Amino acid sequence: MKTWDVIVIGGGVIGLSLAWELRKQGASVLVVERGEPGHEASRAAGGMLANCADETPAALQPLANASAEMYPEFVHQLQDESDVNVDLRSDGTLLFVPPGNYTPDIHVATPLSTPLADIEPALARETGPAFLLQERSVCPRALTEATLKAAKHRGADVSSGSRVLSVNVVDGHVTGVTTEKTSYYASRVVNCAGAWAGMVGPCPFPTRPVKGQMVCFAMPSRELLKHVVRSPEIYLIPRSDGRLLAGATVEEAGFDKRTIPDTIQQLRRAAISRLPALSTAHVLEDWAGLRPGTPDGLPILGSTSIPGYFVATGHFRDGILLAPITARIMAQVIGGIRAEHDLAPFSVERFALRAA
Repeated sequence: MKTWDVIVIGGGVIGLSLAWELRKQGASVLVVERGEPGHEASRAAGGMLANCADETPAALQPLANASAEMYPEFVHQLQDESDVNVDLRSDGTLLFVPPGNYTPDIHVATPLSTPLADIEPALARETGPAFLLQERSVCPRALTEATLKAAKHRGADVSSGSRVLSVNVVDGHVTGVTTEKTSYYASRVVNCAGAWAGMVGPCPFPTRPVKGQMVCFAMPSRELLKHVVRSPEIYLIPRSDGRLLAGATVEEAGFDKRTIPDTIQQLRRAAISRLPALSTAHVLEDWAGLRPGTPDGLPILGSTSIPGYFVATGHFRDGILLAPITARIMAQVIGGIRAEHDLAPFSVERFALRAA
């Protein structure tokens, strides 16, 4: 009977990054994914590594900052081990805000010192105040492909196409998981199942799917837009291969991943209003993803009340950004090492305390 040191439930960027980190530390790892690895929320994400205060809850800011700082080396190692270019871009973000409505933190955002027409000539001139943020972006599809290949390169095992039904517990301690097809054995299990994490027994994690629809254009030229653009009505994310993503909605729609034509058209119109050259651009595809939300908008990280059972889910819109730091701190917790960041704000126990 084959056993592993750790079973990771969920093959998104969080689970795959953790599997890769655990393998670097010498643990044997099995990733169990209900569908195809990297094809749920991770594949649907925009890839903005937005860690400034206007986007990130205060309790999450230390993790967001630490993860953003880790990204260049994280990507370097992944690309070296996978031979996949994840398109990490460091051109920054142009943040547009309604006049007189909001001023970003001056420590992370600076007013433009150069006319917008000189920085991004293709952007519409009718805009509110603009600020420059020193943020990066990445292609989530390439990132998850790289993470999967790097984890496999390190010797992680992957089982796909079968949903985990339950975490098995004998005499109060984890012994493995049962899927729709079979059982796998390990003394430690970590639930990284995203929006589906709460559907795996025996712990009722309060996660839910939060739908986001997005549309992808083929830019008329790869130089059409250099910076990521964030505004109240739309964000625009250019890729080095000439694609441009525009999104995204935030919808409470259960596990419905269908795109709505009217919504996609609204996104398209909002994108064109910011970048008029997109009016003649070909739409390559549109899609919807299910972000893992929690009642307080913070992830759930750490151990559970069951010895050997851990959780890393509920990253909402920050899963791509938080992948490096989540992998590091969860590997520490699973390995019995004190985490380098305080995980109390992210403990699953906070929900039980509120209910009481």
